[in-house]
Amino acid sequence: MDVSGQVNAVRRQVGTRMLEAGEARVVTVARIFAAPIEDVWDACTNASRIPRWFLPVTGDLRPGGRYQLEGNAGGTIERCDPPHSFAATWEYGGDVSWIEVRLTAEAAERTLVELEHVAAGDEERWAEFGPGAVGIGWDLGFLGLAGHLEGGVGVEPADAAVWMASAEGRDFMERSSERWRDASVAAGTEVAAAEAAAQRTTAAYTGTGS
Repeated sequence: MDVSGQVNAVRRQVGTRMLEAGEARVVTVARIFAAPIEDVWDACTNASRIPRWFLPVTGDLRPGGRYQLEGNAGGTIERCDPPHSFAATWEYGGDVSWIEVRLTAEAAERTLVELEHVAAGDEERWAEFGPGAVGIGWDLGFLGLAGHLEGGVGVEPADAAVWMASAEGRDFMERSSERWRDASVAAGTEVAAAEAAAQRTTAAYTGTGS
């Protein structure tokens, strides 16, 4: 794998948004995939395809329906506008945040996918780990989607765990964490604070303490 190329294929942005509950943090990831918009939409919303690049999923994948990703988040699908966008709650560990996925056809065989993850509150966790806490996970998801759409590569949870523990997997996550550090600094975070948060997040993902 060209780890550097895969990491650099993603655009990352950190920002804020006002919600009824107060100011929320917004983490945005975006990447262009070499596939038509209809195929990308199907890969992102078809319960039989999502496990091939992300995680096994159960539930009712329609507006108002509940979904559950195996060993990860669940939530409610709030809106769906095929093949352009969908929005859902992201409920994990007792916390509720929100995701919105937007698809734009850049050309016949090129689709821009933008994912926003919006979370309110828990400033202590943000200060400790920064945007990489969720950002690295989404980078890994986009990596799996690229493999599925562009290379026909499937993802088995056991194989994914082995890869994440490999030197290549750790390299990917370390580089991803560095890019999220840079995005945090670009959003106004003090360099030293962003670097410290990135180091803690890298250690949490890789188990290396680096």
